[in-house]
Amino acid sequence: MQEFAKFLCVRKGLQPVTVSGHCKAVERISRRLGTLDITQPQAEDFIFNLYQSGYSYTHKTNQVKALEYWFEYRGATVRFGRQRKPRPLLKQTLTEAEVTRMLFCCHTPRERAILGLLAYTGLRPKELCNVKVCDFDFGSNSLRVIQGKGMVDSTVYVSAACIRLVLQYLSAYPRLPDQLLFSTFDNLRPLNSGCLRKLCKVLARRAQLTKRVYPYLMRHSLATNLINRGANILLVKKQLRHAWIETTMLYIHSQLGIKNEFEQFAPSYE
Repeated sequence: MQEFAKFLCVRKGLQPVTVSGHCKAVERISRRLGTLDITQPQAEDFIFNLYQSGYSYTHKTNQVKALEYWFEYRGATVRFGRQRKPRPLLKQTLTEAEVTRMLFCCHTPRERAILGLLAYTGLRPKELCNVKVCDFDFGSNSLRVIQGKGMVDSTVYVSAACIRLVLQYLSAYPRLPDQLLFSTFDNLRPLNSGCLRKLCKVLARRAQLTKRVYPYLMRHSLATNLINRGANILLVKKQLRHAWIETTMLYIHSQLGIKNEFEQFAPSYE
């Protein structure tokens, strides 16, 4: 596995988190098949059963991609077919009132700052964990996202309300400009996605929300609530930093947003 990881990193140029994911996938598949000497017929049987399962499209694709890399590492070029990607439907998001209830239920400035950044900026969990104090431009209410998804640097806008939450946090927990904005309570380790999931679950329980709340839901909710307020789809794309407008169009599911826009432009016959 170590040599396979080196192949993925050096020959394929993959990021460490991707390398780790593919190595774990190959380990799981080999345990299921009982061998690391996987043959193409064995791989095809595995993929056939995988595609019949109820796993997510992303999980299926990652498993197949890991197998293709494993065959390439062993000197064989094999390409397997992909199922058609389903068009996702956001079943539920948080309303502004529900996010407000969660913020109200925060016990410390740290909790309010973390939740506020997730809710107001639409940062991805990993991006929030990597934010440093010096990434903020408090004068222009903006935040630099360094090496976000796809290793792309970008900028997001931060509302004045969110800036106040961050400044209150920094007043209570002073940090140097080059330090990470958030760390674990012992101040020895960076915050991770697991900590964010746990915090969201705790705050949702305090706020007595029946919905399943997780960090990425805050990003979905921001997009939906912006559209409900009449925001232009290009503004939402810019704030969420989508590479393709088609991704942003998935959020055009809100009947309230359509209703608001219709009422704005509907002709008057009175």
